[in-house]
Amino acid sequence: METVDHPLYSSTRRRCSANVLQTKNSPCLSRSQSLSRDIGHAASETYLITRLTFILLRYLGVGRRWMLRLLALGLYAMLLSPGFLRVIYKCCVSSNVRRGIVYGDQPRNRLDLYLPKNRDGSKPVVVFVTGGAWIIGYKGWGALLGLQLAERDIIVASLDYRNFPQGTISNMIEDVSRGISFVCKNIAEYGGDPNRIYLIGQSAGAHISSCALFQQAIKESEGESTSWSVSQIKAYFGLSGAYNLPNLVEHFDRRGLHRSIFLSMMEGEESLKRFSPEIFIEDINVRNAVSTLPHILIFHGTADISIPPDASITFVETLKKLGARAELILYEGKTHTDLFVQDPLRGGKDEMFDYIVDYIHAGDVDALAKVATAPPRKRLCSEPLLKLAGMVSPF
Repeated sequence: METVDHPLYSSTRRRCSANVLQTKNSPCLSRSQSLSRDIGHAASETYLITRLTFILLRYLGVGRRWMLRLLALGLYAMLLSPGFLRVIYKCCVSSNVRRGIVYGDQPRNRLDLYLPKNRDGSKPVVVFVTGGAWIIGYKGWGALLGLQLAERDIIVASLDYRNFPQGTISNMIEDVSRGISFVCKNIAEYGGDPNRIYLIGQSAGAHISSCALFQQAIKESEGESTSWSVSQIKAYFGLSGAYNLPNLVEHFDRRGLHRSIFLSMMEGEESLKRFSPEIFIEDINVRNAVSTLPHILIFHGTADISIPPDASITFVETLKKLGARAELILYEGKTHTDLFVQDPLRGGKDEMFDYIVDYIHAGDVDALAKVATAPPRKRLCSEPLLKLAGMVSPF
């Protein structure tokens, strides 16, 4: 288990070269040693994912719908591979990416850190929880967002967590909460400001992270001892998320996420309300928790057929009715993957990305000035490939 970048194992670090981080009592790691370690970690994760895939296939059986979606996913990834390969290469060669930092003692309790080149002063921090239908979530899916936000002077911690069938929703929420706790306690070691932490969840990650945040608020309102506080989160950004599970069971089944599998992930039909933030926050016994929630900003594309925009619309309406600070921003004609994949690969101006960056840097005149003069994001994939990928996307 890698511990080189883990603050719990080493509180004193120094730079031993432009590209290598050294702990207090260990020799400098050469680039080849670091690469070997990364390859070994990648191999172990590939083995784990392959083994879990075969377990998942036993759940799925042989079905036409999921096989067609699997083929569509492969074609989608192939069309966007020029952009993905550029992102992977940049992550591998960058000295500002810390991969595989251990944040807990459970399988896949790791995170990747994306650090700005400019290290002067404390930086705002984003904790990112990726989507993946609760089945294929992986911290690497946050690489593009991490790299692009780091270019705007924002540290990003992309969390891994147990997926189904390795774990069920309780395990996923537990892992994400543990990851948030780790960042709150240790991000100062990496130049982050523990008083400026933002939480972003995408798709299934929006559901998991909102559950973690809301459950934390409820625990605090009931006087339970906790390892982190909701007050440490300045704002929550939910991208294309699901917040009311009973309303989506049949929709997911029609889309290929079989009802039996979905209910297994969510620990049975009787548990759906317990893991639906829109529902459990209305419980009169937990109403006090609403006042402790941070500013909640929800984003959704109107052309999203994976998770309909109504999921976000009704969620925000409920939050406002309960007195929470909540806003909804809809993007006309955007699909489930446009906001998080195609638009970032397209480069240039991006309304949602720019909104998030400006929000995080609000009040910091120097940071906003740097952002205003920063070069535009580079295009990573050609427009024809992006268009084709959008047409075949299974999401």
